Amino acid sequence: MSRPDPYLMFDGNCTEAMRFYERTLGGKIEAMLKTSDTPIAHQMPAASAGRIMHAALEFDGGMLMASDTMMGEPYEGMKGFMLALRYSTVAEAERVFAALSEGGNVTMPMQKTFWAESFGMVVDRFGTSWAINGVPVAPDALCKQS
Repeated sequence: MSRPDPYLMFDGNCTEAMRFYERTLGGKIEAMLKTSDTPIAHQMPAASAGRIMHAALEFDGGMLMASDTMMGEPYEGMKGFMLALRYSTVAEAERVFAALSEGGNVTMPMQKTFWAESFGMVVDRFGTSWAINGVPVAPDALCKQS
């Protein structure tokens, strides 16, 4: 069965963002392809040469992909979505949340909820929205609470 792999769009800072996510999420960048390194580089504006056409970060069995917008295209920022992560320990959830929060905007501090021992939301310094869960409650336990 196929699962969705998020694809983020940045405005010239894709390399910085993906390197940060690699360190923070403990993954490995599998691809970081600049426009200048593609077979169509000669068709692209020279100002686009250093922009990322495709990046892929593998982490924890998942894939996070990204690129920079093409030169001349308006960048409207990231909106209308949130990436959710689940961790088996509160300590790991809080570590990732703290890293994503640096230079970002915490929209809900980490706290205990009825669905997780620790949960928080943040928009990181690159504009990506995250929901971080630490030690999620089992689904059958949620049903018993109602």
